[in-house]
Amino acid sequence: MSKQSSRRNFIQKLSTGVIGAAFVPEVLHAAGTTGAKTENISRVKNRSSNDTLQIALIGAGGMGFADANTAITVPGIKLVAACDLYDGRLADAKRKYGNDIFTTRDYKEILTRKDIDAVIVATPDHWHKDISVDAMNAGKAVYCEKAMVHDITEGSAVVEAQNRNKVVFQVGSQGLSSLGNEKAKELLAAGAIGKLNYAEGFWARNSPGGAWQYDIPADGSLNTVDWKRFLNKYPDRPFDAKRFFRWRCYKDYGTGVSGDLFVHLFSSLHFITNSKGPQKIMAMGGLRFWKDGREVPDILMGMFDYAETPEHPAFNLSLRVNFVDGTADSTYLRLVGNEGSMNVEWDKVTLTRNKSYAATDDPLLTTKLKGQPGGYERKQMLPPDTTVFKAEDGYKGAHFDHFNNFFTAIRENKPVMEDALFGYRAAAPALLCNDSYFADKAVKWDPVKLKMI
Repeated sequence: MSKQSSRRNFIQKLSTGVIGAAFVPEVLHAAGTTGAKTENISRVKNRSSNDTLQIALIGAGGMGFADANTAITVPGIKLVAACDLYDGRLADAKRKYGNDIFTTRDYKEILTRKDIDAVIVATPDHWHKDISVDAMNAGKAVYCEKAMVHDITEGSAVVEAQNRNKVVFQVGSQGLSSLGNEKAKELLAAGAIGKLNYAEGFWARNSPGGAWQYDIPADGSLNTVDWKRFLNKYPDRPFDAKRFFRWRCYKDYGTGVSGDLFVHLFSSLHFITNSKGPQKIMAMGGLRFWKDGREVPDILMGMFDYAETPEHPAFNLSLRVNFVDGTADSTYLRLVGNEGSMNVEWDKVTLTRNKSYAATDDPLLTTKLKGQPGGYERKQMLPPDTTVFKAEDGYKGAHFDHFNNFFTAIRENKPVMEDALFGYRAAAPALLCNDSYFADKAVKWDPVKLKMI
């Protein structure tokens, strides 16, 4: 398809509402001096359900509490149990959710309860696979935080458990269910940026908390922490409060900045492009500032080669994380094509398109030039060809959307946005990015067969 016909096709779709077919659009043409057009995006509301689903939280740390707090805002959801290896968090759970909730250090006590329909797995990464598989084998629906697995070899076990048990399993890359991702997927399919050839993502932080220097409770000790259980299959060692409360900093328990943040960007990109993943991965970076005993870099850059497939053209991806960024707290995913680009956020998509030029042998252009003084086409002052798609006021956000999607799948026996296979394909390049960094070499991966090359 030519550049002109591709653009014409996109503009026709935009004008006839095809691009917004999954939404209830309210188009607002801004009259500002920037020339940018703004369109509100929203979603047709799901059918409400009065039946109550009872859930349990396994891993009651910061992300676990954030997940639980969001989950219970979905109508018909009740938290009835919590599990953690630190007694202080179990006490916090009772304060937050009521003294009547069941608490335990042993997640298997939760899985044996018949009154629990689903579990949130928000433990350190090195427990994700074991708990998820055990929960699915017990017939529970599972919402597992990203990265879905801690090691590249663990993914097939989670996929197999979901397929065998026929249960609902969703990975918690919450931005995946956002209005922004849905709109970007529509725009790309409609030819809004032409042929995709490059994408990039960036995640910046500049604070102790953002760099995983989480608070260490004064009472953290062998008396209040189940240290042996925490270690799982990894080497035995004396109790170390840093390793327990700041587990993301250590290779045995976390997946580094790539598993924490790159995996979000992979999830969104793969959803938007229908991709299964890259075939070549290279990474570099270093530990530049947060030299607190951690074993993983605080700056990481990854380069990824995506081959041509029936779903998308060949393109390249670059991702960056910087925990020492003085600009702080910026994140984006940008898709670039030969006719424009999209900046994708969870509640907004900014589309910028190039000006379309007629071919030099176009007879209409020749006729136009003859009518111009001096026989030439005098250029004009053009406004930026930019359209901003923004979520409507009152949008509850991507995190709510992701849980609403999970619970709707349970109630209505529908597919989730991010099942085990999708989650594995998002986790794999993130984990292999770490492997490339530590081995100081490129890694080749087959995203269809899910194996190293």
